[in-house]
This record gives sequence, structure tokens and C-alpha cells, in this order.
Amino acid sequence: MRTLKKRPQGFTLVELMIVVAVIGILAAIAIPRFGQMLEKSKEGQTRGNLNSIHSASSIYFADQKGVWPTTLSTNSSYAFSLYLDYLGPVKASGYFVAGAQSPVGSKVSMTTEGSAPVSSGVGWLYDSLSGVQYVNSTVKDSRSIPYSFYGFE
Repeated sequence: MRTLKKRPQGFTLVELMIVVAVIGILAAIAIPRFGQMLEKSKEGQTRGNLNSIHSASSIYFADQKGVWPTTLSTNSSYAFSLYLDYLGPVKASGYFVAGAQSPVGSKVSMTTEGSAPVSSGVGWLYDSLSGVQYVNSTVKDSRSIPYSFYGFE
């Protein structure tokens, strides 16, 4: 009677090297794409925070019979804190523009009527005479739109 020879179990070195190479190629493609998707979500969050600020200041304007808030401070000593309890920060970081200053932050800078951002700043820019809020940066996002255009598209 003939006995069958048992084949060794497991993978050969060549098979394992092919699997490692395929995983490496997939990782090389996926990691940059993950960074882009993360930045796009931060841009969306920035837009959402800007819309919240705009809505709160519009309600304030209506309640105060045509007067815009003098500040966007959510400190309890200011009347605006009744309309917005948390001033969300700018989350978009300028990922798509190499060497650009990141506008991330919740600092609020004040401006005069009709003045829009002209450089790369940080946080929000607020015009208390016209009630207009901007992302305080001219850096461009994933769609090549300056952050300062958010809310005006």
C-alpha cells in the first residue's frame, strides 16, 4: 500500500512577501487619502460653527430690534451668551495649501463695516456694525475656495 506524503502547512516566504507588498501599496494610497478626508470633515465642522454663530446673531438682531451684538463673546456677562452658549472654533487647518498659516482657533477679531479678511489670520472675524461673520483667513480649502468666503457661497 502506498502512503501519501503530508504536505507541510503554512505559507511560503514568497506568499508572505506578496501579501506584505500588497498591504504596503494599499497603505501608501490610503494614508494620504485619510488626511484629505479628515481635513474635509474639519471644513464641514467650521461651516457648521459659522452657521451657528450666524443664526445666533440673527436671532439677537431680531430680539434687540435691529441692533447687532457688539461682541461674539459667550461669557455669561454678555447678552449674546443667551443666544449662543458655546462659540465653536475654526477647525479647518489649511491642509491643502503647503506652508499656509492655520486659521484654527476660536479667537474673535473685530473689523470695521465692509471689511473682509485680506490675509491669513486665526479664528473668526466679526463686524459688529453689519453683523457679518467670517473665517479670518484667505487660505483656500479643498475646493480652492478661500475660508473667508464660507457663508457667502
